[in-house]
Amino acid sequence: MSAFPISFEPTALLRMWTRNLGRLEESLIYLAICLLLSLICFLALGKRQQDLLMSLISAPRSGRRISSSKTPPRSFSPEKKVPNNVAPLVDFKDIFPPFRREALLMAGQHHTPEEKKKLQGDDLDEAVIKEGLIGWEANYRDCGLSKYTAMGISMEEINALGDFPDYAELSGVPLPEAYEEFTIKNALPRPYRPLRWAYHQTMSLTKLEPDWWLELEKSYAGCIEDRKKLFKAHGKMVLDYLPGSELACKETMEMALQFLCARYPQYFSLTHSATKGYIFKNGILKNKTIIRNMHPLHVLLCNVPEDFAIMLRNPEDGFYYFRAGILCSALGWNVSTKLGLQLKEIHSPIPDYKEKMEFSMDRYFAKLPTSRPIQRGSWGLEIDRPLFMPPGDPHEQHRLRQDPDLPLSRIHLRVDWQTLRRVPLSGAIIFNFKALFTPIEQFRDEAYIPTLLSKICKEGKKSLMEYKNTWHVEHKAIPAFEAWDAEQRSNGLVPKDWEVRTLEQSPWFPGWEEKWHRMQGF
Repeated sequence: MSAFPISFEPTALLRMWTRNLGRLEESLIYLAICLLLSLICFLALGKRQQDLLMSLISAPRSGRRISSSKTPPRSFSPEKKVPNNVAPLVDFKDIFPPFRREALLMAGQHHTPEEKKKLQGDDLDEAVIKEGLIGWEANYRDCGLSKYTAMGISMEEINALGDFPDYAELSGVPLPEAYEEFTIKNALPRPYRPLRWAYHQTMSLTKLEPDWWLELEKSYAGCIEDRKKLFKAHGKMVLDYLPGSELACKETMEMALQFLCARYPQYFSLTHSATKGYIFKNGILKNKTIIRNMHPLHVLLCNVPEDFAIMLRNPEDGFYYFRAGILCSALGWNVSTKLGLQLKEIHSPIPDYKEKMEFSMDRYFAKLPTSRPIQRGSWGLEIDRPLFMPPGDPHEQHRLRQDPDLPLSRIHLRVDWQTLRRVPLSGAIIFNFKALFTPIEQFRDEAYIPTLLSKICKEGKKSLMEYKNTWHVEHKAIPAFEAWDAEQRSNGLVPKDWEVRTLEQSPWFPGWEEKWHRMQGF
């Protein structure tokens, strides 16, 4: 008997072939019915749903549909390594930031019916945006309604949103919680200690805490007065702006004032007058600002004790350039020395920037979403509390020698606490920071901080430490750090066998909240 009991007689083969043909015909009929039903369902969809379905099943196209609710987040970590910083062939001119056009509808929910019609957030093809991009030096107020920003927002939509729109909805970053127990007379900044070991050149970014974007302290009134005096004395070295930055300056100012009113309602408010427009009331300085009577950067200068640098995307090459800013706390540079420069040109003095960070930072700026602001800190050691120090300032002489009689009480840790965020209408990237000074003698009871500082000052990469200009105080600071390190290990504040590394609590230290509260009299 055959191992395969199948008949090979002609009649049997014919019967088997006939049965299989019948099954095939039946399957084809079912398939045709399914295709017909699918086509009917597809035709019943609206155009937006049809486009979305096609984008999911079709091959990539030259233009992309612009609705960030359907666009997955893109990688934007500057920490991702590119070997030897050899940039792949990337044309940044073709890279736009992630869009949030769908947020227009929610941001306009309290507008008039006529304005709402202009704020539907309909999908647009990227080719339409590219063709209608606003000019590099164009004032948005003078452009046609069909012109677009790099965020895919038209001038018509910007006009419909008006002044002080819902930036929380537009950006995806919530407004802060009200800090009702805050009192300005006792307020101190949080004790930032952004120290890392091993110490090498990275951006060291963390997610921004929305409640702490702009942090006020008891020196607020004096700081505002000092900043106004600096502008009076130095003018465009402190504050300046280039054509094309108008919308970005307005956005930055409006977002900052909205933040202050939400975070510190006991001190700040924003009202609207039919004759004067928006009025900002400052309860700490006891004055009022009629917004439309002042350039946005001057509104910031007179009310917000932070430095702001506004970076805009150049449509010609896709790179970001410094186009407007207020800088009252810069050491060795100022607005006039950096205004108009590209990102890589601004950072050219920084050790290892070109080799390790240039391409990654260009990519990061190109792809940063509005919903993902970040924070970081840089630090140095200074004699006294130098803030604005243009080239040739007398304070520079301190950095040229080691004073044998320098008392510890004059040595401070300076921390520039920085945030970086994209604003949602112009697509500008806003870099803001404030300088905070702490006498190093306070570190004696702060666990691990003297140990970290001692290690970094003695063993940090030479080029990085030279850039930080710590040499002029190291002869006094390092022996103090070593003594406090030994003291902390002997009294158990730090384990005797602890190996130096970045703290889990960074940029703070164990017990920082208790100390911070105590120093404010809580």
